[in-house]
Amino acid sequence: MPNKLQLDHIIFVLKGVLIGLIVGLIVSTFRWAIEKLLNLTTQLYRLSHQSFIVLGLIFIINIVIGLIVGWFIYQQPHISGSGIPEVEGQLNNQLQTSWWKILCYKFLGGILTLGAGLILGREGPSIQLGAAVGQGWGKIFEKKDSNQKITLAAGAAGGLAAAFNAPLASTFFILEEIYHNFSPLIWMSALASSLSADFVSMKLFGLTPVLHLGQIPNFPLNNYWILFIISIILGVCGYFYQLILLKMPQIYHRIFPWLPRAFQGIVALILIIPLGFWQPHLLGGGNNLILNLNAVKNLPIITLVLIFGLRFIVSMIDYGSGLPGGIFLPILSLGALLSFSLALVFIRLQLLSPKYLVNFIVFGMVAFFACIGKAPFTAILLITEMVGSLNHLMPLALAALIAYITVDLLGGDPIYDSLLRKMLKENQPDHFSDNNQIFQLTIFHNNPLVDHQIKEIYWTEPSLVLKIKRGEHEIIPHGKTTIRVGDILVLTTTIQEYQRLKEKNVFFTSSHT
Repeated sequence: MPNKLQLDHIIFVLKGVLIGLIVGLIVSTFRWAIEKLLNLTTQLYRLSHQSFIVLGLIFIINIVIGLIVGWFIYQQPHISGSGIPEVEGQLNNQLQTSWWKILCYKFLGGILTLGAGLILGREGPSIQLGAAVGQGWGKIFEKKDSNQKITLAAGAAGGLAAAFNAPLASTFFILEEIYHNFSPLIWMSALASSLSADFVSMKLFGLTPVLHLGQIPNFPLNNYWILFIISIILGVCGYFYQLILLKMPQIYHRIFPWLPRAFQGIVALILIIPLGFWQPHLLGGGNNLILNLNAVKNLPIITLVLIFGLRFIVSMIDYGSGLPGGIFLPILSLGALLSFSLALVFIRLQLLSPKYLVNFIVFGMVAFFACIGKAPFTAILLITEMVGSLNHLMPLALAALIAYITVDLLGGDPIYDSLLRKMLKENQPDHFSDNNQIFQLTIFHNNPLVDHQIKEIYWTEPSLVLKIKRGEHEIIPHGKTTIRVGDILVLTTTIQEYQRLKEKNVFFTSSHT
């Protein structure tokens, strides 16, 4: 007979499957609606070359979309942006949101925004939609707060899987980038949700990988030096991407101080019109751009660099406006475009064979995502699943590692952690209280608490460590209990104290030796 722990695992796997089926249906509908509306938008832009009346109609439509989505954001500010920082904040007990408002407003707002052709991705909204389903499930069916976190994480994983048909990467993204916790209940329920959501998505969109680029040749070892150089350049560009993206809300505020934050998306919707009129195929997150890169290899390199620069700037304007939309696909398309352009330079110098050009599309996506998100394992798994090829794991890993180290040396932080910190700092008066709550703090190798006893920690506010999760075991701690790498501290404290500990701003008592 299975013991209680084994029964819990089975139950949460079944819950994950059910949550994933619901998430898969919602996110697949979301994805389908975006594709249909984006196709209609590009057709309108093509018709606008024949009649400026159509261009005027597009202008009016975009203003109306800006007003509608702005009202959504005004009603529920946390539908703004990708939604991934909000999900991370919820899992860390740093934020509370209304799941049904997120589900309704993000669904409709995301369709309107992404369908209008803005350079934003569907993955962030899909994760938040999935998380809202998981949160709703937890609120309705679960009593324990810890169980509600598990269903929320499972829903988020299912959302990404349905958006990209990448269940393994979706599970790992939740563990590596959002939840920072590898407990069996979390990963099993997240994987179950991802697989069932992916199943629903594949039934609607087919079995072909989202970014299928055909046969990708094995990359020769004697060309790894080229990969090394290009990965460093991608890492430097990724650092500047982080830097500029975080400053965009302040830039909007300086330029448009009279425009309420909720309605700043109108600016982005107006500024996208010239790009749509000039080159409608450049609109959207960028998956079609990635798939068609090989067809434009005869273009002048300066033209490709110009397209990269244009999409870089427009993606900053679009995301910085606060409209619902993610940065996954824009990051992948920018990385692919820049790496492709740099590889062409080496081909024109006869230092690289043209048959390896497709490899650098893949390498660029991995390197750019790994360094900006600072989630290299997720990047490797995600691109492998989206491309549908296993021939390039070694160079993929190398590209991710080099770009990651480059950003690390420049002082870059994970973009979603940075966005979360920024959001919490701005919204603290509205969302936080001084009352103690229960938090889980995962101890990584670089945490100053490692190898110190609980009694040595100085708490600036009243706090209590309730238990320590160590592997499959739970420890009731006392003052002399030593904290180890991999421990999960379950503690009751204030939001402010938890945030201080999470940022490793730790003080010790005089008993510390």
